[in-house]
Amino acid sequence: MSYQDVVTRMTAAAERVGRDPSSITLVAVSKAKPVSEIEAVYELGHRDFGENRAQEMAEKAARLPEDIRWHFVGGLQTNKARLIRPVTHLLHSMDRASLAGAWAKGSGPPPPVLLQINTGHERQKSGVEPEEARSTLAEVLSLGLEVRGLMAIPPLTEDPAAQRPHFAMLREIRSELAGEHPEITELSMGMTDDFELAIEEGSSIIRVGRAIFGERT
Repeated sequence: MSYQDVVTRMTAAAERVGRDPSSITLVAVSKAKPVSEIEAVYELGHRDFGENRAQEMAEKAARLPEDIRWHFVGGLQTNKARLIRPVTHLLHSMDRASLAGAWAKGSGPPPPVLLQINTGHERQKSGVEPEEARSTLAEVLSLGLEVRGLMAIPPLTEDPAAQRPHFAMLREIRSELAGEHPEITELSMGMTDDFELAIEEGSSIIRVGRAIFGERT
């Protein structure tokens, strides 16, 4: 697959359910890929890129054009927040009050965030338990952060269709929270194997790496 193939499939998935393809942001997840490969996708006109390691994102941002919108999509340690805060367009993995406190520190307003929800209740995975979403959101908002929506990474499965209930759950949690916080609109869900299903379930941000850049070595 290639970048253009992903765009074509993304557009088709949106149109199947009567959505405007331009309402969906494609984040090209470039983790572990060299700057040269990011530049090649940038030259095609793409501007949203994602990384999951703080040091790697900070180093790449320093070497690449300033108009790139960097999305941090991995678990973030509080002591690494300062590395990426100056270059982050959107933090997808806000999941605890201590990280919110670290993110709030620094010069200028902190970049907006998404609250990560652990829809599969997986112990080894970051994210807020679904039943704790409301209370954690309140803590994050109390620290002055702008929360734009929710993010989830469902359990790994060989059957992409098995992800649909997780996508539906995230959409339902978003709807519940948006009743009190209408600014919470974004849904970051869907990756290489399931982004079309995620779009059908309402995803507004898809995070695609392998289908664009190939397998990581």
